[in-house]
Amino acid sequence: MHLSDCYCYGKPIYAPISGTVVEALDGYPERDPVQPIRYVSLAFKNAWFFDAKKQSIQDVAGNFIIIQGEEACAVLVHMKKDSIRVKKGDEIKSGDLVGNIGHSGNSTAPHLHFHLMDGPDPFTAKGVPCCFKEYELFENGIWVNINNRIPKNKDRIRFKMQSKL
Repeated sequence: MHLSDCYCYGKPIYAPISGTVVEALDGYPERDPVQPIRYVSLAFKNAWFFDAKKQSIQDVAGNFIIIQGEEACAVLVHMKKDSIRVKKGDEIKSGDLVGNIGHSGNSTAPHLHFHLMDGPDPFTAKGVPCCFKEYELFENGIWVNINNRIPKNKDRIRFKMQSKL
């Protein structure tokens, strides 16, 4: 399967928080065609044997940005090559277009890795729970609207795509 065949590849990514871009690295290549079974073994190898002294953070994160907000830092990882629209030092608002979903770094298929952390350094920061304003939860065979909640560990959730007109 090629990148263009993947549902989310190239879809827009909007800033989840307002703040200052403290890191924005782009230009890391993507792999095409997508070979998920092969990439799973690479993901495990990189997760277990990553050495910050010998490897770049881009070997794991690919193209990524880190946003320093008031209460936490947001990291957006595995972005599409040459899609990042912000640079280090930019002040951005929640909802600003920052790039596109890609397949860079330690990725098994195109997707967005997003998480919050308590500091801007991904090697030393700790994860912070993320409360979403609105999402849908698949429960008892139907999608249920949920507001202002942190998803549980095994919840199956989805977000409605909102137009940015």
